[in-house]
Amino acid sequence: MNMPVRHPREVERLVTGHATSDGAGVRLTRILTQSLQRRLDPFLMLDAFGTDNPEDYIGGFPDHPHRGFETITYMIAGRMRHRDSGGHEGLLQNGGMQWMTAGRGVVHSELPEQDEGRMEGFQLWLNLPARDKLCAPWYRDFQAADIPAFTAADGVLVRVLAGESHGVAGAVQREPTRPLYLDLEMPAGSAFAQPLPPTHNAFVYVYRGTVRIAETEVPVQRMAILGNGADRDGVVLHAQQPARALLVAGMPLGEPIAQYGPFVMTTEEEIMQAMRDYQAGRFTSRHSPE
Repeated sequence: MNMPVRHPREVERLVTGHATSDGAGVRLTRILTQSLQRRLDPFLMLDAFGTDNPEDYIGGFPDHPHRGFETITYMIAGRMRHRDSGGHEGLLQNGGMQWMTAGRGVVHSELPEQDEGRMEGFQLWLNLPARDKLCAPWYRDFQAADIPAFTAADGVLVRVLAGESHGVAGAVQREPTRPLYLDLEMPAGSAFAQPLPPTHNAFVYVYRGTVRIAETEVPVQRMAILGNGADRDGVVLHAQQPARALLVAGMPLGEPIAQYGPFVMTTEEEIMQAMRDYQAGRFTSRHSPE
């Protein structure tokens, strides 16, 4: 295979998520926690959910607020209905993605439109720079067919949710964090190389099978934080057996992070103001998608 990566990154460490629940009792695994926000700046959180038991997801996520960041929900299986205080509504289903910029404040819900079958997917939180934290809310949902995809060498299917991979532009582009978000479906015996700027923080989350990065085996349901280095130009993943993994990278903001639940700002005073604004009902302005 013609590798576009000459000096690949190695795995700095493996992370095991912890079981928790959110919303109205939805069971999930929190992989990227607050303790890793500085290391994986600009990413704030990654949750994985996956179950065949309706009792684990049927309550969904009733109305709740956000301010100061973006949420990216990627559905592998199942159906969830999004509604928000900006007047936006969309159905998130198999292979689809929902991208929401909370900005200065939005209240939304994500409720299942099924009472049986499998529900599986991920939610990633992407920070906004301080200057954009009070921007107008924005929302768009992408069905599976709307997400650009290509087949790389060795038959690896690459879905490009954000950023760019091998000349294929993703569904969403963002400055200044320039996020890359790939879903890789790797056949047995395959390899995939992705160039990465050395300035980006990056991680891989394996959700089917096992992959190898440099000399490290990354088993299922583990996150591999990729080491940084000025001489490192990307990452190479190998799969001896069929595997699926998320590859996520972005430019760190290097700004203070103040978080209280669903509010992420840069100072404690801004957090207090977010709470006052929410309690006063100021998260209800309507803004149309761009």
